Amino acid sequence: MWPFVRGWLPAPPAAVVEIGCGPLGGFVPMLRSAGYGASGVDPEAPEGPWYHRVEFERHELAGPAAAVVACASLHHVADVGEVLGRAGAALADGGMLVVVEWAWERFDAATARWCFDRLPEPTAEHSWLRHRYDEWRGSGLPWESYLQSWAAAEGLHTGADIVRELDARFDRQFLGYGPFFFSDLAGVSEASEQAAIDAGEIQASRIAYAGRRRALHSPTDLAQSGGA
Repeated sequence: MWPFVRGWLPAPPAAVVEIGCGPLGGFVPMLRSAGYGASGVDPEAPEGPWYHRVEFERHELAGPAAAVVACASLHHVADVGEVLGRAGAALADGGMLVVVEWAWERFDAATARWCFDRLPEPTAEHSWLRHRYDEWRGSGLPWESYLQSWAAAEGLHTGADIVRELDARFDRQFLGYGPFFFSDLAGVSEASEQAAIDAGEIQASRIAYAGRRRALHSPTDLAQSGGA
């Protein structure tokens, strides 16, 4: 997703903040290599001067950012609206929010079956898809029932809810859906997953979104942005 993210960013050395960069640093290393003043915020962020080990909701930014990036980090936050409000407040006027997300509600039985037929061989550390497969088989539930119960237990937000919250706070510049699972499957490329989507065999589960910070005019807008 780097080309998509990079394509919506202003020119370096703009300040970019990544929400939920994870233990490997997310896009931060690539952003810094490209000349951006990038930092990552995550409770499990790596050590280093460009990372902050804290939840984004509790992080105090040093100054306005030209862009905020969030990759597969919004569907499991406690309150999507709060996080997006803070993201908007963290942006400079006209700043960009670039999001890559997962619409888990599109992970229907046909898509699950397609993925599970292409799982790599079991290893000591299973992938998240292998864990879902093993847990589902052990549950004895139909796939849809298992998926709903798992998502509820994990507190996952649907992709549709995330997009709605995004559109409530940002001026949408782009919204697209595409392949999500290929990197965790054996012998599957992004192109081959897209071919299965195009053929109607599976659903497109990846959300790609770009939005511009909306100008604040009313008290409601201020409250949504986290600035009230």
